[in-house]
Amino acid sequence: MKKYILIVLTSSFLSLNFLAQELNCQVKINYSQIQGSVNKQIFDQLEKSIFEFMNNTNKWTNNVYNVQEKIDCSLLIIVDQQRGTEDYSGSIQVITERPVYKSSYKTQNLNIQDDYFQFKFQQFTVLDFNLNKFDNNLTSVLAFYAYVIIATDADSFAPLGGTEYWQKAQLVVQNAQGASETGWQSGQNERNRYWLVENTLQPVFKGIRDCLYEYSRKGLDIMYEKPDEGRANILKALDLLRPVYRSRPSSYNMQQFFNAKRDELVNIFKGTPVSPEEKTKALEVLSLVDPASTTKYSKIQE
Repeated sequence: MKKYILIVLTSSFLSLNFLAQELNCQVKINYSQIQGSVNKQIFDQLEKSIFEFMNNTNKWTNNVYNVQEKIDCSLLIIVDQQRGTEDYSGSIQVITERPVYKSSYKTQNLNIQDDYFQFKFQQFTVLDFNLNKFDNNLTSVLAFYAYVIIATDADSFAPLGGTEYWQKAQLVVQNAQGASETGWQSGQNERNRYWLVENTLQPVFKGIRDCLYEYSRKGLDIMYEKPDEGRANILKALDLLRPVYRSRPSSYNMQQFFNAKRDELVNIFKGTPVSPEEKTKALEVLSLVDPASTTKYSKIQE
């Protein structure tokens, strides 16, 4: 009898582990900008449906994630236009956080603002996704960002660790090439979903992925025990962005990297016990690779 109970408990534990999806995704929908009367119930259900889709409906990888290993992320969807009873447009902001080793601190890995978000949604619709085809824009955009979230997280833990998931995000893009909605095609805009993944997988942008790994594993993850060495390694990691900037100045991918890291970098290098030499070097490299934010980085010298 005891052996039977042990087998049942073990099986249940393994099942729970297997069913533990990869994401801990919070979802918020803001529809206050829509003119006229609004059916609140539709947006309440949409919010719940997206939450289920991201966290429970789909298993995005073949890996087993424990509950504490889930990737913390959030989606803020702003719906600013209702084109019909089931047709909406607006924007989606994607933010992810990664825990820092031996610390309660979490670092942003992504902070993407996507202004090309159109979708259709009927009340009581169950959201579903097939990686091998384009069914609708809503689930394709959500799946695309699920893979981007996982890919970026994996890149921060192992050199080029997210390649498999970047390739899956690229497959979502490829399947959406015939979509009428914007954000998927190369010729529409250089700062969209197509170019985010296309650039990432090109050798010229490898420095961004290498930088994220070095910054995370050899920089932030050792700062609890070796703060000086951690800061020094972050400076070395930033040097990896120099050739990317020389080849592709002001690229969408560089913009996304600094959207997530800009404020954090200022906080890492300003104040004490950072040496004047470190401050000067940090300001020099950051002003070079992210020149639009030089004013912000000048706070490092304070």
